[in-house]
Amino acid sequence: MTLRLGIAIFVKTPGHSPLKTRLARAIGAHAAREFHLLSAGAVAAVACRAQREMPALAPHWAVAETAALGHPAWASLPAIGQGEGDLGARMGRVTDGLLARFDAALLLGADAPQIEAADICSAVLALGSHQHVIGPSADGGFWLFATRGRVPAATWSATPWSQTDTAARFCAALRDMPSDRTIASLRSLRDADTAEDLPQLLSALEALREPLPEQQRLARWLRALPA
Repeated sequence: MTLRLGIAIFVKTPGHSPLKTRLARAIGAHAAREFHLLSAGAVAAVACRAQREMPALAPHWAVAETAALGHPAWASLPAIGQGEGDLGARMGRVTDGLLARFDAALLLGADAPQIEAADICSAVLALGSHQHVIGPSADGGFWLFATRGRVPAATWSATPWSQTDTAARFCAALRDMPSDRTIASLRSLRDADTAEDLPQLLSALEALREPLPEQQRLARWLRALPA
């Protein structure tokens, strides 16, 4: 049976929320805004590329602000709201919403634009034999989470977000669930949260064998960014 999977790319909207605040302190608010939009666009392009390979995938924007669901920045994909609360509450709400419409849910951050369609396809294939899939980040978080089953609110709330052990603590909470607790792990990637992350991101984009136009556009922008 083909697994119908909803994808949600988590974004914030210019003019509605502060964007990339740690990065903005180093490169300025305007440049941080440009980076967020270029990075999100690259992630969306990769998700759409994966959809061409696996037509049962359905990419969406998961927008932080309800008032911005119709913002022009998010016109390229269907937009769903994250709702209120901390990151765990918002991820849980989006996951539940996707699972109400699809067989599985996959959440993506907008901060790892070096991902490839093969990463998303690998997560989908892993769900054939695992309940959950995690894509760990070098900073201790995760850039992807996919699941075939509802994750209780207590599991989301038990996780400390934006910590060096976030992914480890989240996986431990998942394994405490009474249902199938198997977790597949994908390759580790580095999120781009600070100015120190940008040179490594550029190197990762330049190392892609078949970069998408949106990834090439971001790489050109990074090369032109003043030191």
